[in-house]
Amino acid sequence: MTDYFVHPQGLCETTHVGPRTRIWAFAHVLAGAEIGADCNICDGVFIENDVVLGDRVTVKSGVQLWDGVRLSDDVFVGPNAAFANDKFPRSRAYQDRIPETVVESGASLGANCTILPGLRIGRQAMIGAGSVVTSDVPPFAIVAGNPARITAYVDTAGRAMPHPLSMEPPPGEIVNVISGVTLHRLRNAEDVRGTLAGAEVGPDIPFEVKRFFAVYNVPSKSVRGERAHRTCHQFLVCVRGSVCLVVDDGHQRAELTLDRANIGVHVRNMIWSVLYKHTEDAIVLNFASGHYDPADYIRDYDEFQKLMAGKSAS
Repeated sequence: MTDYFVHPQGLCETTHVGPRTRIWAFAHVLAGAEIGADCNICDGVFIENDVVLGDRVTVKSGVQLWDGVRLSDDVFVGPNAAFANDKFPRSRAYQDRIPETVVESGASLGANCTILPGLRIGRQAMIGAGSVVTSDVPPFAIVAGNPARITAYVDTAGRAMPHPLSMEPPPGEIVNVISGVTLHRLRNAEDVRGTLAGAEVGPDIPFEVKRFFAVYNVPSKSVRGERAHRTCHQFLVCVRGSVCLVVDDGHQRAELTLDRANIGVHVRNMIWSVLYKHTEDAIVLNFASGHYDPADYIRDYDEFQKLMAGKSAS
């Protein structure tokens, strides 16, 4: 006797099905598929052989999961979402190797979205209904459109964060955004000749600057950052245009808009940061406390979380 449910009108050829999973009418699961516990496979779903589902996955009606699809724990796939697994399909022409499409834990795919082959959808990402996803989606990103572009990020509870506000601390004050991130109002002088914003190491930038670089001409669909530093501190100023900054200390996540040359953000080490929604004219200055060192970068969010968990436990 199995410990999972298959509707009398459902066809499940695999025995690799976890407990309490439900497979409903007119669903067809081939023999090589692997399905975890507590999954819900709705009416009219087709699952091919080389497909792996984690635990608590929901696949709504009208979805086909072709070879190469990997759905991690707690993934939601909306009605009629489409996965492709061949970048250049021809009738009766077969690939030597089928690319893997990975959807990480907690991500949700909206109804009628299309996922191109070989992509990775990051954890807790949200794919808007009808979107066409043509490139990898970062963790926690909300994307929409054709081609899909990042429109927002989710908070640590998986909900959409409020629309970021342009923040300006009162003169002489520093505002804490989250632990390890502070907002600074820089010196500003304005007269008929124009406006000057300036900062000094010590009073304004709270570390010795070893390196400086500018980020500009970033396409609006592109994302910069997506990393943390082991030891390096950063001080960011958007001197032209605007950009959204997402910061994450492993426990809290916040977002703010940088759009004033007299506002700086101090991002300490071991803070995950992302820059996105660059306007066409955006120029962001980044002052760093250390020289460039590839070993100082943490570019994988799972690694960042493990390091932060170890830091909390010590």
